[in-house]
Amino acid sequence: MPHPLGIALGILSLTAQDPTTPARQDPPASPPIFQPGAPGQPTRTVTAEQAAELARTTYTEADVRFMQHMIVHHAQAVDMVKLLEVRGHSPRVKALGRRIAIGQASEMDLMRGWLQARGQPVEAHDLHAGHGAPAAGGHDAHAGHADHAGHAAAPSETPIMPGMLSPAQMARLAAAEGVEFDRLFLEGMIQHHQGALDMVEELLALPDSAEDTLLSDFVTSVVADQSSEILRMRSLLAEL
Repeated sequence: MPHPLGIALGILSLTAQDPTTPARQDPPASPPIFQPGAPGQPTRTVTAEQAAELARTTYTEADVRFMQHMIVHHAQAVDMVKLLEVRGHSPRVKALGRRIAIGQASEMDLMRGWLQARGQPVEAHDLHAGHGAPAAGGHDAHAGHADHAGHAAAPSETPIMPGMLSPAQMARLAAAEGVEFDRLFLEGMIQHHQGALDMVEELLALPDSAEDTLLSDFVTSVVADQSSEILRMRSLLAEL
């Protein structure tokens, strides 16, 4: 009588030789997952686990306020570069200004998208209406208002937020030209960039802030880019 083990091995052998038996196939490889980089940073490939982590949308009220305020902050820097184009003198300062404006405009789009994707308003309600960055003409919302004596009120020396130029500083910048403008621009933009770094530092000091992955990458790029630009502007300022 045949041994049961021999029968089983024979059946397995026949099954393996049967061309009608479908061959085992490995599961298809998962397609790559790409994460867009922060402004100026390349796209990178991430794993499924990393993608799940990146999908987190945890954010705080302080995160929202930071993004809203930074949009206003960046907008003034772009206005400063508009003045630089028509009133500045040094081609090297103008070239740096254009790079700053391009980078900050791109970051403003990122910040608006971040807020809109989370159902948050783009404008900050805690900033006083009419006190935003003055336009390239150099006048703030109150510069044309008359005081009790019937004269135009002087622009305020108080900025809308720390680090930004005050309406009075913007007025002085708009009135300058040539090398004097370049000097005021560089001094003002260094102040501006330092204010942005201070805003990041204040945000990171708060509990649970900047845990959103995109926001975390953004503040990292702000620190790296603006710190580098401060060094460059100080070098240009020393050469004037």
